[in-house]
Formats: sequence, structure tokens, C-alpha cells
Amino acid sequence: MKKDSGKIAICYDFDGTLAPGNMQEFGFMKALRTTPKSFWNKSDLLAEKHSADKNLAYMLTMLQEAKSKKVSFRKEDLQKFGNSIPLFKGVEDWFQRINAYALEQGIELQHFLLSSGLKEIISGMPIAKEFTKVYACSFMYDENGVAVWPAQVVNYTTKTQYLFRISKGCLDERDGAVNDRTPKDQRNIPFSRMMYIGDGLTDVPCMATLRKFGGNAIAVYRPKTKNGSQHAEKLLKDDRVDNIAPADYSEGSRMDCLIKAWIDKIKAEIDLRS
Repeated sequence: MKKDSGKIAICYDFDGTLAPGNMQEFGFMKALRTTPKSFWNKSDLLAEKHSADKNLAYMLTMLQEAKSKKVSFRKEDLQKFGNSIPLFKGVEDWFQRINAYALEQGIELQHFLLSSGLKEIISGMPIAKEFTKVYACSFMYDENGVAVWPAQVVNYTTKTQYLFRISKGCLDERDGAVNDRTPKDQRNIPFSRMMYIGDGLTDVPCMATLRKFGGNAIAVYRPKTKNGSQHAEKLLKDDRVDNIAPADYSEGSRMDCLIKAWIDKIKAEIDLRS
């Protein structure tokens, strides 16, 4: 019998899951001296006019607005914007705490970010180093280091590609081996040992994919807000997720308890199989 690797993975959405709001709405929009409403209206109109992907539209809107308002748009500028993004309670020390708990059970826990936001902004955040891999939208840059064109675009359906990459161990976005048939017992991390945490309807394809193959999903909602749990409760009612929880990652929180219980379950399964 092949030795069990004991690897598991948690895949996270970002906006509304690890942080409130959209990541573009903090440092970047402040530099533009614009409001989220004004920016997203322009982006949505652009998408509607050209029948374009909304993520491509927001990336072009960022380029156009930065140029028109003479805001520097280099990779290092976007990274600096990452420092201004607030995180939900407990997120900053979540990874070290939950990794330590998993190791106590003899389990290697890896974290992956699947976001329609910008990889460059995420890379400037203190938690960026906690992820084995970040899958997100990103730009190409010219000889002066200025963003000029999209390099990668991640939307709610293409996110599912990365679940297969994580499971098969084909983490590089250019690795075509992700399309090869890989038997379950040869997977880097089986779907049954993967968890997806997200906050809305755009996360449903990932939630549904994992649950179809034995994985788990949790829907989070912003705590202490009126009707904050409404969308999460609907996802639970529609059997899209296994559990719901406030976006509070502090020790002893519901999220903390749910993930530890999930780790305990996998530990018990490994013990039984061995």
C-alpha cells in the first residue's frame, strides 16, 4: 500500500472572505481620488458595451484611470497598495495557528488563494507568504516596468481549473499536464482532502466541484452586519456548502472550530486506512 502523504489543502477566495470589500477599493482608489461606486460603474459600462469579461474590464479601467489621472502603475506601486487592505479578525495569525494544529496531528496543511483580484496587490500583503500558490489576475509589464496588458485573468468559472492543478500537483499555470488523467491514488492532494472557503455566488463553481468529488466547502459572511448571513444561509439551504461561519478567523471562533474538526476527521481517516 502506498504511504499516505498526509497532505491537505484549504483554498480561499479573497474579497469578502479574508478581507472586507474589494482590494482595489483601498490604496488604489485613494490614489485615484475616486469612489468605488464611480470606478465600478465605469468598469461595468465598459464590460456591457463590449460584452467583455468583467475582470478584463476592471483591469482595463484600472489602466485607463491610472493613465488619465497620472497615477504610477508599476508592479511595485500595486504591491504598495496591498499594505492598506484591512483583513478580517484573526486572519493575520490564522495560518501559523492552524498549520501548527495540523502538524500536531501529523498532517501537512497547504494554503492556496484563488482570487479574481490582482496578484500584484496580494503580493504586497503580509499574508502573501503564507500561500503555497496564489492564483489571481495579473498584468504584463513593459521595459519600464509599467503595466500594459493582462497576463492572467481569473474569473468564477476558471477558478475551478486551479482546484485540479492543486490536486494533481501541476501548480504552474502553463503546465499542460493538468489535463492528463491522474488516478486518485496518485494525486498530490485528493479532492476529498481539500476545503474551499468563499463568500458568494461566484464561489459556487469551486464549492460544487470540490463537494462533487468528496471535498468540503464553507461559506463565510461579514459579522455584525444587517442580513450579513443571508447569502451564506442560502448557499447552505441550496446544498452548495457544508457549513457557514462569520468571517472571524480568531482562535476559538466558529471557523477555527470547523477547520480543526475537519482536520481531526481527516486524521481519523488516515489512521483507519493505515
